[in-house]
Amino acid sequence: MRLNAYLIFDGDCRQAFEFYRQCLGGELTVMDYSHPDVASHMPEHWREKVMHARLTVGDAVLMASDGRPGETGKKYGFSVSVQVNKADEAEKLFAALQEGGTVTMPITETFWADRFGMLVDKFGVPWMINCERSTA
Repeated sequence: MRLNAYLIFDGDCRQAFEFYRQCLGGELTVMDYSHPDVASHMPEHWREKVMHARLTVGDAVLMASDGRPGETGKKYGFSVSVQVNKADEAEKLFAALQEGGTVTMPITETFWADRFGMLVDKFGVPWMINCERSTA
């Protein structure tokens, strides 16, 4: 079994996932609502919106879509948590994701981690970046 986060956006999924690909790297696949099987069920102005996006980074997967028109993209009650192995990698990722967003906890050393920080990105998605303290 594999559990993956699936984010719902309110029209800016494509921009968000292109930003995440720049920050995280990986391979991005995007399908929009212009697909013939669904286009006739969607308003014309929504057909360029994302029906399904998948960002694969190593063996991790983050997925998303734009909700149906009129549905909210409000995000609450979760954070996307990224675990990295090196403090400098955590700092670099944190700096990239915070662009245009809001830092809720600056990245710093904690009692459990070499680096930990929290932010809400410019698309309203909350993130936690963690580099656990090495036990060696």
